[in-house]
Order: sequence, then C-alpha cells, then structure tokens
Amino acid sequence: MSTHFYQPKDGHGLPHDPLNAIIAPRPIGWISSLSAQGVANLAPYSFFNAFNYTPPIIGFSSLMRKDSLAHVEASGEFVWNLVTEPLAQAMNLSCSALPPDQSEFDLAGVHRAPSRLVKAPRVAESPVSMECKLTQIVQLKDASGSLLKAWLVLGEVVGVHIDTQLLEDGIYQTAKARPITRGGGPADYFVVTPESKFLMPRPANWDTVHRSAKD
Repeated sequence: MSTHFYQPKDGHGLPHDPLNAIIAPRPIGWISSLSAQGVANLAPYSFFNAFNYTPPIIGFSSLMRKDSLAHVEASGEFVWNLVTEPLAQAMNLSCSALPPDQSEFDLAGVHRAPSRLVKAPRVAESPVSMECKLTQIVQLKDASGSLLKAWLVLGEVVGVHIDTQLLEDGIYQTAKARPITRGGGPADYFVVTPESKFLMPRPANWDTVHRSAKD
C-alpha cells in the first residue's frame, strides 16, 4: 500500500487539508445561545460531539473567540439543536456573520421555542434539542504547551426534547430524523438515511466491562 505522509507543521501538500475529510462525517453542533442584551444567537460548529454518559456532557470547539463562546461564558448555558436534511439550508445561513444586535434565527428563517431549564431558546423546527449548563471552557494547547486560539466548550445536558415521531417502542430512531453530518472539503455534507443502517451487536462481554467502568 502506497501512502501519502506529511507532518502538519510543514503543510499537507494537497489541494485541500484532508484532516476534516478523514475525521468525518462529524455531527454538527447547532448551538443557540442568548446575549446579555437578549439577542438569540444561532451558529453551527462542525467540531462537536458527546463526551460523557452520566451526567451527559456534550461540547463544541470554537476556533477564535466568537459570539457563541462569549454568550456561553457570560450566561453559563446553551442549547444544542439537531440539524436534519430539511434544516440544512437554514443551518448554512446561520453561518453568516451578523452584527451583535441581529439574530441568526431571523436570517435562517427558523423560529424560537422556549426552553424549560435555560434561558437560551431552542430551534422550534429541530426535532431534538438539548438544554445545557456550562461545565468547562478549556483553551486548547499544542504539543509544546502554547495556547491556541481555540476553546472547547463543555456543557452538562440538563433537559432533552425529542419529537415523539422519532421514538418507536421507546427507541430513538437515528436515521428517521435524517440528520446531516459534516464531511471534508469546503462544502461536503452527508445525510444519515435508513438505507445506510447496518446492525453489529457488541461483543458478549461488553455490558460487563461497560458497567464496571461506570461503577
């Protein structure tokens, strides 16, 4: 097998950085927050994921200091909203840079829905939303210990909203929501569909090991 090797510090030598295409597809952190002036902010983050089961902790990484980071720092809360195929264009519009007194909700044409435990609104059209309380903000470092202009924002999920149409016999159906995920390149996205699903049961001893890890 022939391989293309590079050291990131020296550049990748390709037409486009392959990192985002290799670590993909990635779930999208469509984060809503509220400014101190009461303006609802909405922004997508492709560096997003879940990091803990109990309590559930999710997080996103902000490259440079952006409005979402500032609002979460000040308010101590945010909401994650699931991006589905019908919401793809709205999500893309919410990438736009707006003045502080304007809301991406309005630009994207989506509606605010009240949250129950935090002040930041949810995206009404999103079938799943998670209300979060800030737990940590970590400024990232490189291998030499130098601080980077990137901040990992972590929050404990304190409330979850799920469209009941996505529950079958109490089991959440991932593909039924048709979530979109971020790929590589400047514009690559993927949609999760029922056709792409396959089943692979965990090893027989997985439950025992997992329970021990949680104890």
